[in-house]
Amino acid sequence: MDDVAKALLRLRVVRGPARRLANSKAAWSVVSRIDRVRAHRLLDRIKAGGDVPTHVGIIMDGNRRFAKELGLEDLGMGHVAGQERLENVLDWCLELGIRVLTVYAFSTENFKRADAERELLMELFEHNFRKMAVDERVHKNKIRVQCIGDLALLPAGVRSAADAVMEATKGYDAYRFNVAIAYGGRQEIVEAVKSIARDAKAGTLDPEAVGVDTISHRLTTAGLPDPDVIIRTSGEERISNFLLWQMAYAELYFADVYWPELSRLEFLRAIEEYQRRKRRFGA
Repeated sequence: MDDVAKALLRLRVVRGPARRLANSKAAWSVVSRIDRVRAHRLLDRIKAGGDVPTHVGIIMDGNRRFAKELGLEDLGMGHVAGQERLENVLDWCLELGIRVLTVYAFSTENFKRADAERELLMELFEHNFRKMAVDERVHKNKIRVQCIGDLALLPAGVRSAADAVMEATKGYDAYRFNVAIAYGGRQEIVEAVKSIARDAKAGTLDPEAVGVDTISHRLTTAGLPDPDVIIRTSGEERISNFLLWQMAYAELYFADVYWPELSRLEFLRAIEEYQRRKRRFGA
């Protein structure tokens, strides 16, 4: 059937009307409705299928390419769209009872980006940290927000906003939302090793007693479970220096959509795939 459809679309008399139909509001309405039905059914299967992951990590990739494909002159609008998608993902995690969400918002390498793009990102971070500090959803669900990374590298306004949301939510423990900003996985491990070396030099730590837990407890995610699944958008299949130590046993899911395009259906597919792999390996 697919071969017949492809053959028909090669004909100009068919291709034109088909394109107009595909781009019509009616077509998009039908597709949206079908996706909602699929997502609802998938949600039911997930809830009946076993444990959902406790900790999900997301590499939010593809904002600029998303804007470029839309033909937007200001590629920074992709970051704005990406922020809106993050709001949705937080709701989806609450819906499933996923207790910990860690997102890769800004790496140490991202400081090399053009000044205008970097400044826009910092404005978005500052605005959204301050927004989260008073967000009714955050307080209602007792979500503790933590910023992980080398915050000293950030502009004063962003640091102040990050401090504000962390202070406003420090007493919560029902859910955890970690924003990796000015973050690099290798550097995080380096800092943990330096801390261990200082204690060993001071005589307060026996080098022979250093183990996996010693390092884990000195990372920015100390006290949190390691991620069960890491989702990366944009079709790229790399981990890009994200949670290198923590993801040792995480399942990896690569979604072939740009971050702002990530749908509820695709997110649920990632969770169902995690459940399927867990059942297959008897974990």
